[in-house]
Amino acid sequence: MSRTIIRTTNAPPPPPTFSQAVKAAGLVFVSGTSPIDPSTGKIKGETIQEQTHQCLTNISAILKESGSSLDKVVSATVIILEEEDFAGMNEEWLSWFPIDPPARQGAKLPVRVPGMKISVAVIAEA
Repeated sequence: MSRTIIRTTNAPPPPPTFSQAVKAAGLVFVSGTSPIDPSTGKIKGETIQEQTHQCLTNISAILKESGSSLDKVVSATVIILEEEDFAGMNEEWLSWFPIDPPARQGAKLPVRVPGMKISVAVIAEA
């Protein structure tokens, strides 16, 4: 099986221990993506809606680099810091996926990063 490592400067760079995404077996596996603005290197937004928006903007850029797009996302993992932020995250999520949203699972952020409320990982068709 061949695989391609996906990299773009239009999303925040990943830590050296993993790739932004890997394209293999007809799918694109996007690593957990933070709400960091790639142009500033800082977390963008204070609300969960703003941070969800930035995560999905970053994921969109990564998918575009791979030749895919958000409309091809089949599965997502959303990790949030505070359970009470779920409704706000979901409100923003539905603006990106208004029809036939991908399968989704959620979890609580295991580590606190100052100011970060959310991380999102997706799997999309290539």
